[in-house]
Amino acid sequence: MGEHEFCADPVGAGHEDRFPITTRRQCEQPAKAAEPGQHFRPERLFYERLDFLDEVVTGVDIDPGVLIGQRLHRRYNRAWASIGKPPLLRVILAILLAAIVTQPATAVEVTSLYTAQVPLDEEQDDPRAAAYRAALELVLLRVSGADLVADPEMVELLFPDPSAYIVQFRPGEEDSLSVTFDGEAIESLLRQYGQNVWGGDRPLTLIWLAVDWGRGKREILGADDPERTESAARSIDRNRLLRQRLLDIAERRGLPVLFPLLDTEELQSVSFSDIWGGFDEAVLEASKRYDVDSVLIGRVRPDNVRQNRWRYYFSGEQRNWIGEPELAVSQVADVLAAEFAISGSERLEVVDLIVDGIDSVNAYGAVHAILADVRVIENFAVAEVEGDRIRYRVDVHGGAERLRRALRFNGLIEQNGIDPLNSPDQRLEFFYTP
Repeated sequence: MGEHEFCADPVGAGHEDRFPITTRRQCEQPAKAAEPGQHFRPERLFYERLDFLDEVVTGVDIDPGVLIGQRLHRRYNRAWASIGKPPLLRVILAILLAAIVTQPATAVEVTSLYTAQVPLDEEQDDPRAAAYRAALELVLLRVSGADLVADPEMVELLFPDPSAYIVQFRPGEEDSLSVTFDGEAIESLLRQYGQNVWGGDRPLTLIWLAVDWGRGKREILGADDPERTESAARSIDRNRLLRQRLLDIAERRGLPVLFPLLDTEELQSVSFSDIWGGFDEAVLEASKRYDVDSVLIGRVRPDNVRQNRWRYYFSGEQRNWIGEPELAVSQVADVLAAEFAISGSERLEVVDLIVDGIDSVNAYGAVHAILADVRVIENFAVAEVEGDRIRYRVDVHGGAERLRRALRFNGLIEQNGIDPLNSPDQRLEFFYTP
């Protein structure tokens, strides 16, 4: 077996076939109350002691987790559904989408990007080598994207011997092999050769799916199937199969997804007709309870692929697709990879980042932790302090626009709507709130 470790991984019950994800909200601990001496009061002391903040912060219990903004809790009059969408509702839809986009996002950490389970074909000349190659290609699809995997010559050039990057493997069910690779080594090589790298912190996508099974059977696909009579068992089974199709392709792409709970509260707000008829304002409103970063809304008729329509909301834009569920989920993964993956060939640019609301050592430490956790940032330093406002000089891979998207995803609230593409100073303004 060489240098590879052959063993079984500890996997929690109920997750044997699913890659684990961890939300930062689940991991964070409540921040301890600061001692009186840890706050800079009066305000003048904040200026005087700013130079020592880095040293002071090391002794403060800072909560650097994701900051969740306020969520609106409005209801809409469902009578609109019977008369169509007037211009006013189109405006409301735009406002709702903007509210989702500008709120600090929930970060989800996908912890098994570099572990893949693939078939072990004993009919191959070298079954294990073939499995290693297949597992590596699956990992590269998750981490670097479809373009690299579609170029087998480049993959062969970068990774002539996949086994050199394996840290562990173990047998899986039904003649399969689970392979874990050295993530740091793979990322380093990809960056060295100018390839894209998408890290483990990824937006969570909520999937609303209305299914018309025919003969009057219409349902919304939920997180779990409700208890039903024996005569409804067939409907339960086909819902599970459809949901599993979505989960399988999401796992293949390293995309964290979830389905709505469809509890009493939701069923009073969103109906099958809302999803099927394109009344997305109600669906986006109901999505706020999940603190999601992206929303995929679909209508599926299994016996007619041309009737399968998808609407995707992310980053202030709506995208529309037609096709099978696998196509829609793959398109979502491609959009998000283009948004958050960092190319090794992207040059460093200096950006002025202004953050308001930093009025204490805890606030400074929290912002410091946020910036340190942003992958597109190479270096940052305090350039100027004025009141509770700090201006940072930030070295960024990809410039101001890339930094703007990353910070919005990592928990700061954007201000003033500065257009980084037309700003000669490459300046961004954000607000921190504990």
